Amino acid sequence: MKKEDIHFGDWQRMFLGDVPGGFYWEVVLRIAIIYIVLMVSMRLMGKRMASQLSRNEMLALVSLAAAIGVPLQAPDRGILAAVVIAAVVVFIQQMLASLASRNQRFESATQGDMTVLITDSTLNLEKMKVTGITKEKAFSQLRSNGIRHLGEVKRLYFEADGSFAMIRNTQARPGLGILPEDDTDFIRQVCRPTDVPVCKRCGLTLGRDDRNCGKCGSDERVNAVI
Repeated sequence: MKKEDIHFGDWQRMFLGDVPGGFYWEVVLRIAIIYIVLMVSMRLMGKRMASQLSRNEMLALVSLAAAIGVPLQAPDRGILAAVVIAAVVVFIQQMLASLASRNQRFESATQGDMTVLITDSTLNLEKMKVTGITKEKAFSQLRSNGIRHLGEVKRLYFEADGSFAMIRNTQARPGLGILPEDDTDFIRQVCRPTDVPVCKRCGLTLGRDDRNCGKCGSDERVNAVI
């Protein structure tokens, strides 16, 4: 389209485009065919495509989305190209899944690794930094599982697919509180303060004479709650 053909107020071009009206009936058929292609493709790629996506699965989904966009909007583009792209994406995804199931190193390289964010009620700040997970993000995830302080948590895993998995302590111990500090009324209702000092930064239990945290080096301390 030439620039002189574009001007404000050309409502037909803006809403209907420069295609004949009959094309919109064709679009209905194109959408139906593409929908079936996508449904079959996602079915062949397995149930994982309907749950939390890994990086490879996200790439496959984006590739399928890019493939179907053009034939739906461009009357001069056929559907066959989208079908071929979908077939190639499914083949690559299936091949990667097969190789990952046979080789642990290949699986780690393509799918990513699981990371331990909390170990025995203490934050692993170095690993959190590597994965890009902030304290508030981790605390938010814990609060969504009904956790009030780190003493209730044995492990928090950041899975390769981006989801979180938590294991509770069999018996809660005093730990760093994770509830918002300005929600004082609720904190008094569900938590009881103790005289056990913990690192304010990572939650490590400190000794009475410890000036700095032995894990993260912070000199900030607070009393744990239970």
